Amino acid sequence: MTSVPDPCPIDAAGELTRFRTEFYGCLTARADAVFELAEAVLCSDGPVRSLVELSLVGEHRRGHGSLYAALDRGRLDIGRLRLAMSAVTLPRAADGRLVLAVDVTCWLRPDAHTSPERILCHTYGRGKDQHIMIPGWPYSFVVALESGRSSWTAPLDALRLAPGDDLAAVTASQLREVVGRLTAAGQWRAGDADILIVADAGYDGPRLAWLLRDLPVQILTRMRSDRVLRRPAPARVAGTNGRPPRHGGEFIFGDPTSWGVPDVGTTTDTRLYGQATAAAWDRLHPRLTRRAAWAEAAELPVIEGTVIRLEVDRLPSGAIPKPVWLWWSRVDATPAEVDRMWQAFLRRFDIEICQSQCTDNYSLAA
Repeated sequence: MTSVPDPCPIDAAGELTRFRTEFYGCLTARADAVFELAEAVLCSDGPVRSLVELSLVGEHRRGHGSLYAALDRGRLDIGRLRLAMSAVTLPRAADGRLVLAVDVTCWLRPDAHTSPERILCHTYGRGKDQHIMIPGWPYSFVVALESGRSSWTAPLDALRLAPGDDLAAVTASQLREVVGRLTAAGQWRAGDADILIVADAGYDGPRLAWLLRDLPVQILTRMRSDRVLRRPAPARVAGTNGRPPRHGGEFIFGDPTSWGVPDVGTTTDTRLYGQATAAAWDRLHPRLTRRAAWAEAAELPVIEGTVIRLEVDRLPSGAIPKPVWLWWSRVDATPAEVDRMWQAFLRRFDIEICQSQCTDNYSLAA
């Protein structure tokens, strides 16, 4: 492959060769067996329903006994692998910035009664569309998102959550390490656009923004439709006594009379969703209280951002579309930035494909 005169295949093949070599170097025990097992998983034609099937894949040139030995005795240098994943060419958004998605997926282990640190994981759609809690291991994933019609992602990190972990604190620490590795690998340099981090409603966006405020990142999260945020504090009237207010009037997601006129409004025709209408309100923040994560804070911060409400005409699944509320950790948004944010959030769903493939492989290995 490397002898083909076309420079594009040479570059792609050369980078793949370098990564395969580095991946092999990350294997510290039973390297050959683990490497060929990984090759078999990637090159198998169709879904693999049992481990023994992998030994029949052409790329697995060893006996089936080495397959089990790889799983039982193989060892991997996780730190070196993380560095290798950060050094490959990563997909970028249309404006050249990196867009990372974070999410938690669960490897359900209801029958593994002796497995340590299992947590009751929330699932939906099992047992007549009911919400069911099933024991398992939750993993926090970080991937780089692509643009265009592809739904490929570039996995950068996976971390298992322990019982009692603070999701926001663990995710912030995980993202700090990922951004550090990306910076060290030259994926982000001074003067580049901030890295955009996209998350679903299970994450506390304002708190993530506060914990990562010293990094070149922006946070974009979905918010539940029952949230209440606050406007900026009104200007202090001369001659007024008492402590100045820290918060303005309420912005109630479920009460349109509290919204007022949006600061930005856009309308876009899309292929999948029909007409997409976005409205944005500037400088909204949650009113924090000295509870939970903020109980020991010396002073409660005011974390302002932009709230975006997105409505679409239809969904590809045929379901009835509901408005989506987003919170972005920047203020003074332009119409182009508002459109860029909701489009970036829609790309977040690509991470769920990556997670389902990873958990399927975990289940196979178990």
